[in-house]
Amino acid sequence: MSHATPHYASFRSIGAYVPEKVLTNADLEKMVDTSDEWIVKRTGIKERHIAADDEATSDMGAKAGQTAIERAGLNAEDIDLVLCATVTPDYFNMPSTACIVSDKLGIKNVQAFDISAACSGFVYALSVAKAFIESGMKRNVLVVGAEKFSSIVDYTDRTTCILFGDGAGAAVISATENKDEAFVDIHASADGSYADFLVTPAPGSVNPVSQKVIDEGLQYVQMKGNETFKLAVKTLTKDVKEILEKNNISAETIPHFVPHQANYRIIKAVGDALKMREDQVVLTVHKYGNTSAASIPMAINDIWESGRLRQGDMMLLDTFGGGLTWASALLPFAGKSL
Repeated sequence: MSHATPHYASFRSIGAYVPEKVLTNADLEKMVDTSDEWIVKRTGIKERHIAADDEATSDMGAKAGQTAIERAGLNAEDIDLVLCATVTPDYFNMPSTACIVSDKLGIKNVQAFDISAACSGFVYALSVAKAFIESGMKRNVLVVGAEKFSSIVDYTDRTTCILFGDGAGAAVISATENKDEAFVDIHASADGSYADFLVTPAPGSVNPVSQKVIDEGLQYVQMKGNETFKLAVKTLTKDVKEILEKNNISAETIPHFVPHQANYRIIKAVGDALKMREDQVVLTVHKYGNTSAASIPMAINDIWESGRLRQGDMMLLDTFGGGLTWASALLPFAGKSL
């Protein structure tokens, strides 16, 4: 292919994997001082899935990736880049989970690396895939968002343990010459001055592993819930309005608004601010909880498998996560409808 031919990035397929075990609000009532009514009212979450003890982030990522590759009509040897968005890698911090996912999928001698942007990881990874494809460097990129969040949750902390679940989603992003299939736009941004809003204090160079780390539970996720909530609503609303205005697209024409599934109240606040109809807003938070980087691809997979996502449908993605990071994307679904 000559350099004269433009390369566009297209969203070719979606896949997901959800672990078998379900943790309901009733289960949590037996573990911490909380109630189903309180959790549903505050978050919209009814249950979440928890990976098996012998099931790693890479296992879930590989299963989602396998499905995405098959649905794209490709084989492992067609993939020339593997990106894995995760904050719960198999190992802190090498090898990367992307390397292990590649190996489990039989993808050989291909560039693979992780992206750490918390809940924004999948959309961040899409922006990287887009750049690699548009530059002509890669043809078929496997983007995986996978999290075993249960591995960093303190199940005695009632403020965080109710929120998170495990799972994986994956997409194949491929080069195309058809502009109608091309990603329209991606915005991604960050502000490290809010780093303490969402943080796993250890292990790392700030707090290397020690008895103190274990005694104080610094290996678990910590969150300033109220502050994060307020900033998320404000930031996401502004970001989504900007990407729509910049691309001259009106909110009511978008068939699928796919927000990060962190909390129903955040989703509703942003949806209301954009005057989105209920049928436009994709909701999975009630059954999966917050699966961080896996949340958006798992939600896209849900609408694909239910037959709602059709070839050519425009998707508006938006997300907000630890870092703090945030991102939004406008892109048509360029794969086959179910």
